[in-house]
Amino acid sequence: MSKEKVSLFIQCLVDTMFPWAGEAMLTVFNRLGISYRYPEDQTCCGQPAYNSGYRHHARAAAKRFIEIFDDAEVIVCPSGSCVHMVRHHYPELFRDDPAMIKRARAIGERTFEFTQYLVDRLGVTDCGGRFPATVTYHDSCHLSRGLGIKAQPRLLLENVTGVNFIEMVDSDTCCGFGGTFAVNYPEISTAMVDQKIEHILATKAEVVTGCDVSCLMNIKGRLTRRGEDVNVVHIAEILAGTGEERNG
Repeated sequence: MSKEKVSLFIQCLVDTMFPWAGEAMLTVFNRLGISYRYPEDQTCCGQPAYNSGYRHHARAAAKRFIEIFDDAEVIVCPSGSCVHMVRHHYPELFRDDPAMIKRARAIGERTFEFTQYLVDRLGVTDCGGRFPATVTYHDSCHLSRGLGIKAQPRLLLENVTGVNFIEMVDSDTCCGFGGTFAVNYPEISTAMVDQKIEHILATKAEVVTGCDVSCLMNIKGRLTRRGEDVNVVHIAEILAGTGEERNG
């Protein structure tokens, strides 16, 4: 296994609302013998401000992120959208500062989404987890379209003991969250997530998973309001084998 030390980049929603997803990622790292550290002064990567048009505030957040993680060997995050922000938008925020562009590009090259790090960087496809359930998978937009991460989560899921994996129709269709999009356009967002839920229900899966808790939060919220009996867990929980305990 790799001897490099992982610097943990924990997305805001994981930190404040879904800590068990981050804990599951560490369970996997511990099982695989991966060493890690958690820079405690890290804050938001700036994605919400960037997506809302507040580029000045996003630039300030990006500058702080770069300063905090500048000495990291490799950075791993359980969120595709946040990794996409670091990789693709940080250089844009500093286009008037050649020195910062260089630092932004360098840090982007060292920043990985969790499943991408396991499969592409370490060559791991079996994390030794057990999760006896029928599972379907939602491809989040920034992860699949922005980072090109599609095969990696599926390879990992197919090697979890007990998982019966079933593809849903249009797995890469947006769930309707989109951060402030769901707030500004609630009717459209609801229609989109309802379509996603119909595809989930058609698989008859017991569990829907994904790599971004933002999407999963949106899907779970609508499933709950509709009274549907489908559990929602982050992929790290399935790989760790901890999501079964939490969801009963």
